[in-house]
Amino acid sequence: MFANRYTALVDACTLVSAPRRDLLLTLAEAEFFRVRWSQRILDETRAALDKIFAERGFEDASARAARSVEAMHQAFPEALVDAHASVAALKFGLPDAIDEHVLAAAVQTQAQAVVTENISDFPAAILAPLNIEARTADEFITDTIALDEGKAVAAIRTLRIRLKRPEMSAEDYLRSLEAHGLFVTASILSGHAESI
Repeated sequence: MFANRYTALVDACTLVSAPRRDLLLTLAEAEFFRVRWSQRILDETRAALDKIFAERGFEDASARAARSVEAMHQAFPEALVDAHASVAALKFGLPDAIDEHVLAAAVQTQAQAVVTENISDFPAAILAPLNIEARTADEFITDTIALDEGKAVAAIRTLRIRLKRPEMSAEDYLRSLEAHGLFVTASILSGHAESI
């Protein structure tokens, strides 16, 4: 996977988790891969974040959600995929028709991977002929780290140090990754705890 040729479309269900989102975008920023999403994915992310923030009691939930999504867009303006009408109209036969737009965006951008927590909604039998694979964030991140552990660990250290609310030790950060389903990632990074 190199940034000049490997593209991953990230689904809203993955982007909603701040630790998953931050780690994926940190690795994209370090040029391990090109990140992509569609406006509909961003809209779904914003709606889910709005709900999460509201459930946590934030009065400005909508504004917080909008700022989070806008920060993603500002950091990666090239990530936005506008599926051509002819591609958007394609029906792939996914188990849940609501996910068709995700695969259409992946096809439009010629992504090699869809990073999603809903793996069962993206069967290999449908994706393989399109040269796309569905990967969980944990799978994708661990594979990405394996490309160049030193470079990845350095990028992740920078991410962890930037965290201010709350500040996190390396151990706290690894526990946070586990709490968000990144068990294999946390296990791999635990061997680099002194470096992150």
